[in-house]
Parts: sequence; C-alpha cells; structure tokens
Amino acid sequence: MRHGHSGPEHGRRFHRGRARSHGDDHTHGHEDSGRGRGGGGRRSSRLFDHGELRLVVLALIAEQPRHGYEIIKEIESRVAGTYSPSPGVVYPTLTLLEELGQTTVAEAGGKKLYAITSAGDACLQESRAALDGILARMQSVSAANAGGPAPQIVRATENLKLALRLRQGRGPLTEEQIRRIAEALDAATVTIERS
Repeated sequence: MRHGHSGPEHGRRFHRGRARSHGDDHTHGHEDSGRGRGGGGRRSSRLFDHGELRLVVLALIAEQPRHGYEIIKEIESRVAGTYSPSPGVVYPTLTLLEELGQTTVAEAGGKKLYAITSAGDACLQESRAALDGILARMQSVSAANAGGPAPQIVRATENLKLALRLRQGRGPLTEEQIRRIAEALDAATVTIERS
C-alpha cells in the first residue's frame, strides 16, 4: 500500500492524514483531539491557518536547501510529532513557491532540492511578524507535548488502522484471511507487551 503521490521522496505509507485540496493548510487527524492547538485561545484545532504553512515551508528552505520529505520531517519534529503535513499539501505548496519565484529547484540524486530566492527572502521579511507568531505557536505546541508519544509509533498505529479499514472496505474476508490478520495482530501485541 503506497501513498498516492508519486516521486522518490515519499518513503512513508501514511502521513497521518488524507491529502486535501492543494490550498488546505489544516492539520490532519487532530481535528477532534485538539492536540494540534498552539494555545493562546485559538478557536480552531488547526495548527496552521490559510497561508501559514506556506510561510513555514519558505522559512525552512531559507534556513538551508531542503527536499520535500525533509520539510515534512522537520515540521513534524518542531511540533513534537503532533502534526505531520501530508505530501498532498506540502508538494503543491513547493510548486506554488517555485511558480511565485520564491524558490528554485535543482535535481539532486533524483530528488528535487528547493532553495530560496531573493523574492522568497523579501516575502519572509514582509511577513516577519506573522512568521514569528507562527514559529512561537509551533514552539508552544512542542513544549506542551514534550514527552508525548513517539511520532514513529503514532504513525505506525495510524498505518495499521488505515490498512485494516482499507482491507475491510474491499469486501468480506475469508476464514483464512481472518485467521492470518488476527495472528498478525496477536503477534504484534505480544511484541509490544514484551518491549
């Protein structure tokens, strides 16, 4: 089972959320839990409001040239694993930044490496106050969730739930399929309990 976005930069099967429309900067998978909240009385459980993810991506590229997957991982890391933007949001954002002339793209090892341009620097300077607020919110989320569940375990759990939903959605299971799935789940349970 592979994510629907093609390209060599996609090593994970599931990025904690479904891809939405290209302009959607919402968090995925946390709408009910509120874990993506940055405090400060925000009314929404979204981590990023419209257009904010684009600024964050541009700021990360300004720090150093990055691949799309590196951007996803860096954002996830900076919010203690509480949010991981999907490729369906990040890659269209990178394309938009390139079209706006705010980044350039070079091929490196079969992957696209994004670097900031002078127009991108100018955009960051014009948006400095907003960006500082976004970064402070991300830091607040990270501090509030320090010591929380490891992002790798959260992602693996979501992968498992997705795999089960997709398989059950394909139709009835045979007795043999039911037995094999139950055995795999039981084996995973024993491994986790013994860890």
